[in-house]
Amino acid sequence: MIKLYFVRHGKTEWNLESRYQGAGGDSPLLAQSYTEMDLLGKHFQKTDFAHIYSSPIKRARVTAARIDRKLKSHPDISLLSRLEEFHLGKMEGQKFADVEQAYPEEFEDFRNHPDLYDPKAIGGESYLDVINRMTPAITSIVKAYPDQNVMIVSHGAALNAEINALLGVGLPNLRKRGGLANTSTTILESTDEGQSYQLIDWNDTSYLNKKLDPTDLV
Repeated sequence: MIKLYFVRHGKTEWNLESRYQGAGGDSPLLAQSYTEMDLLGKHFQKTDFAHIYSSPIKRARVTAARIDRKLKSHPDISLLSRLEEFHLGKMEGQKFADVEQAYPEEFEDFRNHPDLYDPKAIGGESYLDVINRMTPAITSIVKAYPDQNVMIVSHGAALNAEINALLGVGLPNLRKRGGLANTSTTILESTDEGQSYQLIDWNDTSYLNKKLDPTDLV
């Protein structure tokens, strides 16, 4: 049985400002985020991780390295481009409210109707594009560590789409479970080498000892 610990990166300036932050943008992590990464690492300090895989985007790889410092197992970290956030094209770096004005249909569908979201106008990736590039990475990880614990550090929207897809959720319902918070952990396990997955914990932030606000969630 493999357990996959999916971690969203620490909170950034653009997260706080409610700006779109995809694969083409990367704002600095907030000072408080380093404390929160440490809390996550301490929470899983005694968990024996075989490996950590991370998106190569700075906010994710810094999160992975910071967490690794607090783990007793100190697993190696590998960077995989397949774990990057959505490519968001013209929405990149823009405030949510401004995108809603400029691209109302894309804004609504990206948030609430993944099956209808068409990124052609903004030059980004669709939900299927992201799932189809992430799933092979997850499959290879499961095959490499079929009976161990692995941490995967990535991004809110991409993780939300991929995790729900792994659980067999249909495209129209990918967003129904709710968002993933910065420095949250979602745990899946598989007993059949990735043929199916079971949800063990969704969006756990109990170790952060704080009340989440809307800018924490994607």
